[in-house]
Amino acid sequence: MARAPRSTAKKQPRLRALPGRAPSPAAVRAEARSADDEAALTYARGVLEAEARAILGVTDRLGNAFLRALRLVRDCPGQVVVTGMGKAGHIGQKLSSTLASTGIRSVFLHPAEAVHGDLGRVGQGDVILALSNSGSTEELLRLLPLFKRMGTPVVALTGDADSALAKGAEVVLDIGRIEEACPMGLVPTASTAALHAVGDALAMTLLRSRPFGRDDYALLHPGGKLGRSVLRVYELMRTGPANPLVLDTARLSQAVVVMTNTPGRPGAACVVDRDGRLEGIFTDGDLRRLVERGHTDFEVPVRQVMGKRPRCITPDTLVLTAAAQMRELKVDQLPVVDVEGRAVGLLDVQDLLAAKFV
Repeated sequence: MARAPRSTAKKQPRLRALPGRAPSPAAVRAEARSADDEAALTYARGVLEAEARAILGVTDRLGNAFLRALRLVRDCPGQVVVTGMGKAGHIGQKLSSTLASTGIRSVFLHPAEAVHGDLGRVGQGDVILALSNSGSTEELLRLLPLFKRMGTPVVALTGDADSALAKGAEVVLDIGRIEEACPMGLVPTASTAALHAVGDALAMTLLRSRPFGRDDYALLHPGGKLGRSVLRVYELMRTGPANPLVLDTARLSQAVVVMTNTPGRPGAACVVDRDGRLEGIFTDGDLRRLVERGHTDFEVPVRQVMGKRPRCITPDTLVLTAAAQMRELKVDQLPVVDVEGRAVGLLDVQDLLAAKFV
């Protein structure tokens, strides 16, 4: 059988992918994501820089108007009424809260609700802080004649010193024209950051100019971490019937009875002399150690087995400091003494647990 003639056409060489020549689709997508992520971070940093510039730009604008606003609020016989709409209103609510937390009576007035009865929150002697970047917020403007009729001065925080709000105010804190940190240039961002900062500057300068200390701050912040950070021992210690006291002339059995019957079962008894001055302390741990050594004579005077010269604290000590001392000494109780050495209370680790200090 005759063979078919071979083709004379040249065979095409097979193409092989060489490493590093053409990236895979997955690698292309990963590179695109990386570029997008870097662009997003760059833009986010630009937003922060724009807001920082806006705040720094207001510093040169603070002058006599700021001092007049400061005096108006500081000498206000009534309360500070903060008002604003939208984003500026949210900044205003925070400002009112900051003022209240530092001892200045303040309330937030929603402009839209004001004309439906909430204007009753405002009285003679009050001062109005009105926030509006544009200075043309309709809900605010219709309140100006009412504020004037009530005799309440208005301090305007605005970005337009020629606005209707500024013209109707006694004092104008002008933050100036601020370019928003927004792709459209519309969303309140840099301007609200500046309003926020000016409000804080006013509140903190007021705080600096008034007698308001840590104890005053603690009184207004009894809850949460802030409250715990300024809490004093006298606010937490066991006193009166809950303070386990036993005379140094008492028998050990009497000390054990006091430890057992005192409300709260503190697990310790403060040993005092006839004048109430602290002589020592006897604890559950001391009792266990006596039993372990075979000393079971409960008729011995407690002063023979008590811990002498115990570490103690004063009522004005910060609870945080006392808690740290208890951890360092590895003890569960600390006697509390006054300036004359009298045992006026006991701080127990259970009290710290209940107050979430440990």
